[in-house]
Amino acid sequence: MKDDRQVDFEALPWQIGAPGIRFKAAERGGQRIRLVEMEPGIEHDWCTTGHVGYVLEGELEIEMGEGVLRLTRGEAFLIAAGEAERHRPMVRDTRARLLLVEELDASAKVPPDPRGR
Repeated sequence: MKDDRQVDFEALPWQIGAPGIRFKAAERGGQRIRLVEMEPGIEHDWCTTGHVGYVLEGELEIEMGEGVLRLTRGEAFLIAAGEAERHRPMVRDTRARLLLVEELDASAKVPPDPRGR
């Protein structure tokens, strides 16, 4: 019997988010974990949701108000929620695959949005 604290991404279906993004997601205890694949060249909307992320493969740029975070395989990031750290991702050359952990809003249960909105 599988423990509900384990996430088997292989068993989860891919969901289509915004253009160029697909993801697999699991939720428990007010948190969501997502395996996200982002295709290159897609411009994304600004996001104010907080994220903890880890780049599994590829390269990812995250545009922030004060500059750009450039992340490669094996690097992680912490982005606080709110307008002060609004951000948007960009994949330049090859597909990026990342793991994201996010807090869910306890007052509203909505389907996961890969853009964090």
